Amino acid sequence: MSNAIHQRASDKAFAKIETLNFRIQSDERNIATGSYGGITYEEAVLVLECNKTELKVWQHIAELIEKSNKNQ
Repeated sequence: MSNAIHQRASDKAFAKIETLNFRIQSDERNIATGSYGGITYEEAVLVLECNKTELKVWQHIAELIEKSNKNQ
């Protein structure tokens, strides 16, 4: 994989991780204040849990990219 593509993949993974961190914080704040729009509390919690799972996936992807970078 070219260095430029590898760097873009790394940047994209870390950007996604930051976005998910912000989204999780917002979800937690919305649940705590009861302002989760037109969905139920249970649905809001489900969204939060899905975002936490998605964060773990992207953290794993970022880790694999970084390990791949060290092996090159």
